[in-house]
Amino acid sequence: MSPTIPGFAYHRIPVAADVSLNVAVEGSGGTPVVLLHGFPQTHLMWRHVAADLAADHTVICPDLRGYGASDKPAEAAEPTEAGHPTTYSKRTMAADVVAVARELGHDRFALVGHDRGALVAVRAGLDHPGTVTHLGSLDVLPTLDMWDVMHGTSAAVGFHLYLMAQPPGLPEELIGAAPDAFFGHFLDLWARDGGAEGAEAPVFPDDVRAAYLKASREAVPSIVADYRASAGIDVAHDLADRESGNKLRMPVSVLQQDWGAALGFDAAALWAAWAPDLVHSTVSCGHFMAEEAPAEVTKAIRDLLTRTG
Repeated sequence: MSPTIPGFAYHRIPVAADVSLNVAVEGSGGTPVVLLHGFPQTHLMWRHVAADLAADHTVICPDLRGYGASDKPAEAAEPTEAGHPTTYSKRTMAADVVAVARELGHDRFALVGHDRGALVAVRAGLDHPGTVTHLGSLDVLPTLDMWDVMHGTSAAVGFHLYLMAQPPGLPEELIGAAPDAFFGHFLDLWARDGGAEGAEAPVFPDDVRAAYLKASREAVPSIVADYRASAGIDVAHDLADRESGNKLRMPVSVLQQDWGAALGFDAAALWAAWAPDLVHSTVSCGHFMAEEAPAEVTKAIRDLLTRTG
């Protein structure tokens, strides 16, 4: 049996035709907070932060479509927008999140995402500015900027982005041949020693790591489709927003490792172009900061929620 977040109730919430999400919910009062996980994880990555926030907020932790115990619809066989399928566009996934919150009775909510979940959160903030009250992003750049800064040998760190951007077939076959090695590579490479469980403990307890690997190996086609969308339809949506001047109008907080300096760009400046009301901070931990530095992440979220637009 997969681990769960202690004290949270689990729901299966329909968000679209034939698509339902697995959602963990706890707490009451305060601003509702939706927490979106990253790759290659599930909602469990929020287990420390969510438990703290639930003391005075309603906390909603879904598995994104295509991940964890949520439904994994097949990528549309025919192009449907701008020459690309939209099944796993961040616009579609953002609409899922809005649908979940509304089903739970919340027309407005704060939204915080890590990695892939942060890309969904940004799209939700751009598409639903009257719904997302506050927005937080952990260790990622907006999609368009991510592609813009990847160049030269430094882009090798993002080899998986290019692999999963390829047309259907080869990426799924290659990753599906050794899924635990592929997904485990990122869990090992992107985490620093120690973390949430204590200085001598691993970032991912055995049962959590096993849950991440099992969920990922069962979702290879949908995970690849999510990444493929980020090299196609998501770029088209971001370009349209950049050209129209659409920005994130709510308070935004961004936490990142200081990898911008290593790759030769100013991450805070890139974010500021999208978010006029921005607090940008670097943190001294690995990529999986909600599990490696949960107290710091929780404080940043609480500070974000005190800001007014």
